[in-house]
Amino acid sequence: MSLRVPARPAALPSDRTLLRRFAEQAFSRTAGAPLVDGNRVRVLRDATENYPAWEAAIGEARRSVHIEMYIFHRDRVGRRFVELLTAKARAGVSVRLVYDWFGCGTGPALGLFAPLVAAGGQVRAFNPPSITSALGWLRRNHRKMIVVDGRTAFIAGLCIGAAWEGRPERGLEPWRDTGLEVTGPVVAHAEQSFDESWRLAGGPPEPAHHAGPPADACGDVHLRLIATEPFTANMLRLDLLVAALAQQSLWIADAYFIGTGPYLESLKRAASDGVDVRLLLPQDSDVGWTVPVSRSLYRPLLEAGVRIFEWQGTMIHAKTAVADGRWARVGSTNLNLNSWMGNWEMDVAIEDPRVARTLKDHYEEDLERSTEIVLQTFSQPWIERRRAQRGRRRGRRQSRRVVRAVTGVGRSIGAAISGNRPLEEFELGPITSVGLVLAAIAAVGFFAPRVLAWPAALIAGWTALTFFAEAWAVRKRRSQLLKTDSAPAPAPVLDASGGPAKKQVGHDR
Repeated sequence: MSLRVPARPAALPSDRTLLRRFAEQAFSRTAGAPLVDGNRVRVLRDATENYPAWEAAIGEARRSVHIEMYIFHRDRVGRRFVELLTAKARAGVSVRLVYDWFGCGTGPALGLFAPLVAAGGQVRAFNPPSITSALGWLRRNHRKMIVVDGRTAFIAGLCIGAAWEGRPERGLEPWRDTGLEVTGPVVAHAEQSFDESWRLAGGPPEPAHHAGPPADACGDVHLRLIATEPFTANMLRLDLLVAALAQQSLWIADAYFIGTGPYLESLKRAASDGVDVRLLLPQDSDVGWTVPVSRSLYRPLLEAGVRIFEWQGTMIHAKTAVADGRWARVGSTNLNLNSWMGNWEMDVAIEDPRVARTLKDHYEEDLERSTEIVLQTFSQPWIERRRAQRGRRRGRRQSRRVVRAVTGVGRSIGAAISGNRPLEEFELGPITSVGLVLAAIAAVGFFAPRVLAWPAALIAGWTALTFFAEAWAVRKRRSQLLKTDSAPAPAPVLDASGGPAKKQVGHDR
């Protein structure tokens, strides 16, 4: 007698709903941001689409313009935006601007924003050096966001400067970059994030009459506004989750790629599992040392099946990702530890196949202007091998500059000290250079210890002043609280008989 095994029942709709609920919970907790429905999104490509949209929205502002910008260059583009903002401030629009002290350098301090301030606009530098925070200035506000009238938000990888429009007089093309125009309920979250940054920059609170009602639903796009702060690692956790969940494709563009060990491993495992993983990175960069550092990570990724392309234009500055044709992200976070852990960043994660399709189309167009990096094989013709050898020699010359960057040799130093993996050939130069530097420091310590003692004393003194300043600030706050708590209570109101007066209820007649 044979037994009939009952067929496995198909997943019920309630099961799919439950799985969807679990997935939404995982993304919300990982990103630290809820999924907001009812929005409309427009993808803006390069400065040719972003800047006109920004300027048009600012020009039509009736109530407020709030800008949080890492770089606001003191050039023709920066002046153009300042003139527009100045005109709106004169017209009575509330203009508040937060720029990053490190990102902008000395440009704003030389008077770039003086006309805006004179017209009634408010400008704050974010996280400048302070005696109360010896190394706090290293944490940067890397966000690029504009919110107009509480109704429209622009979130992008672009800053404000002539580099994004190009410099024809120097033969430089515009930078390749991506931004979004977002309208709908999620704009209220953008306003809230700006207010927090404004408070951290020491800005006064916005008057109540400038805060308008939240925007109504105007579309059907689901998205998350991910406002990352130092050490929260919201985007790092989300990037790891997306790499783990991608089933078909994961296409990434990044400007300063220095992936951590866990993230590199997540890309390798996805590619080994059959996912079409692609990286689009710059061939040349405004931060030159990042290119050879990125290239030092190529080999293990290529061996695992990740496809890597280098942009042949002036600079690709976009920070985008598209997964499985329905999930995408655009924003300011680069794939490196400084962005993931050290900065204030702003990104938008979108769950919409139409937006993903647009970004995927742009990615395919970008690949036409890129060169794919492949592993060299001995079956290549002799002339191709010679070209590859010349390329490696150029790469070795560039890698000598990497020694100046701690991030570039961190993995090599860790491997050399811990012995957790054999060193690669390209790591010979950096490790030897670091060894020579350490040997020189040791020699100075033995034969001329004062040379090391003075810098150490200076650092210790600076740190002590920082601790004293922080302690004084805490003591001052405590004294103010004690004064408030010990203030005498108001005297009771007595009636004619000397007893406490009774509160009258009702109207006098």
